Amino acid sequence: MPKKSAPPKILRRGFRVVALGGGTGLSTLLRGLKEYCVRRSDDHPTPERPISDLVAIVTVTDDGGSSGRLRRENRILPPGDIRNCMVALSKDEALLGRLFQYRFKAGQGLIGHNFGNLFLAALTHITGDFSEAIRVSSKVLAIRGRIFPSTLSNVHLVATLENGRVVHGETRITASNSRIKKIALSPPNVRAMPLAIDAIRTADLILLGPGSLYTSILPNLLIPEIAASILQSKAPRVYIANLMTQPGETAGYALADHLRAIQQHTLRENSQRRVIDYVVANRQPVSAPVARRYRAQGGAEPVKVDLPALQKMGFRVLQENLLEEHTVIRHNTRRLARLLVAKFL
Repeated sequence: MPKKSAPPKILRRGFRVVALGGGTGLSTLLRGLKEYCVRRSDDHPTPERPISDLVAIVTVTDDGGSSGRLRRENRILPPGDIRNCMVALSKDEALLGRLFQYRFKAGQGLIGHNFGNLFLAALTHITGDFSEAIRVSSKVLAIRGRIFPSTLSNVHLVATLENGRVVHGETRITASNSRIKKIALSPPNVRAMPLAIDAIRTADLILLGPGSLYTSILPNLLIPEIAASILQSKAPRVYIANLMTQPGETAGYALADHLRAIQQHTLRENSQRRVIDYVVANRQPVSAPVARRYRAQGGAEPVKVDLPALQKMGFRVLQENLLEEHTVIRHNTRRLARLLVAKFL
């Protein structure tokens, strides 16, 4: 008789993971982590699936493309980054995910819009609540996890450049050629979404990045309640470094420069506690042809991991081969998630 397979080992309690960011970086991270989540809310966590609660906290400062148009014309928060996170966490990326990502290529008023953005906009008007629209859309996509905007306030980014110029709006900031000296929210003291704060306070692991430093990572940390909750957390707080510099934001930045910018924007008076404990970085060199193409197309360079400077600043650095090269450079979602789970959960 064949041997009966042993029942899966049940963990006493699953792990609660919070990831903050925006853009494609956050959705790339979530796509890997969802494979370690329990499949249903009533499932028990196991060593193979130790995450019982995965929460994405998403910045809402985007003012370009389809999201920007819907924001201006319908007076809703920008749905694009949230839509990307929903698709990344969805059970069926092949069909419903493709539907939510579908971009109209023709039609007066429709061209350039994503179906998922329009779906969220319509649900927001029907329910009268952007957060409820996210919840209902998440049920449609059967996502593994929860998604919250960092705030329900209508906020914009304001950058002070090193040349003294002040630039308003995410799109204009990323298009500027001068280095950014300081980034701020307008209005400055918006309230965080309460459920996002609850998730941070109960988290076993807090992740920031990968993503655009000034337009995806810092906008969340500029909300006072979010920064304070992360500062007070006893959970490991991990920054996942970008693979490439970003023209208009981090041109010429080494990895330590990213961390200095985060510290300058989040350290409070009379507080020595930082919002980051660990740094996860890629150690695999970018191939010469791909590096030349990135340099020629936009001036992006691989982010230099200046290990002595990072260690002098007090950060613990984990390096792994996290690079995936296709038409664009991305983090390998599986290797990144496997590293995070093995080290911190």
